Parts: sequence; C-alpha cells; structure tokens
Amino acid sequence: MSNEPYEEKTMRIHLDESLCSGHGRCYTLSPELFEADAEGFPVQRGQDVDVPEGMESTARRAMDNCPEGAIRDTSA
Repeated sequence: MSNEPYEEKTMRIHLDESLCSGHGRCYTLSPELFEADAEGFPVQRGQDVDVPEGMESTARRAMDNCPEGAIRDTSA
C-alpha cells in the first residue's frame, strides 16, 4: 500500500479525426466542451481535450451520442 496521497486524474478525451463525419451531436449536446468549425466539424477533431473538473458527465454525454464512436476517454 502506498503512502502517497491519492491524486484524482483529470478526464481526457480524444476526438478521432478519421471517424468523425460531422453529425454535430458533440457540440449540440455538449457546447461547453465542443464547438463547430465553418464546415460543421468539431474544432477539437483530432485533438486530446482535458475535461474540466465537474464536466465529466457532459463529456460522457457527447461520447455516448456520437454515432461513429469518434470520441473516446483516454484518461487511463
């Protein structure tokens, strides 16, 4: 058993550019985390995003509603 203090990890998600086809559910359902570019794709496409504390359920809502499964939790 470690004596080091427990550190809660920040949730991190990745929006896979090769899977995203621009349905827009992420920025429609979770505008606090995602925004659209001029072509209707999320600006965060192809990026890792640190989810602010307290917004994990918002990130999960986007992940659960992406028809392509392009958003995944990479916090592990």
